[in-house]
Amino acid sequence: MMDKTTGPKKSRRQMLEELVAKKPDDALSRYGLALECMNSGDSAAADRHFRTLLEHNAAYVPGYHMYGQFLARQARTEEARSVLSSGIAAAAQAGNQHARSEMEALLNDLS
Repeated sequence: MMDKTTGPKKSRRQMLEELVAKKPDDALSRYGLALECMNSGDSAAADRHFRTLLEHNAAYVPGYHMYGQFLARQARTEEARSVLSSGIAAAAQAGNQHARSEMEALLNDLS
């Protein structure tokens, strides 16, 4: 689809990739890109973006929750446990009891 003023229409992923390229440490943009990759089935890219997100934004609680779910769905149980445990600690430090209890429930469900 061509638009005279902007050229080809960019996908959501392309727009998020541009935002991340401009501000690599912006948690929300990186989180959005990780989710977009996860939802489109690009597991390798999702994994890479979740890792980078948490390396640079250790206090970003939603990242732990979604990355833990992602790893659990991929049967990467030990990694999921580790990520969720770190997320529970980050949520506790942030005073986010809701996120903490959700991650604790997910952790308890991992067999």
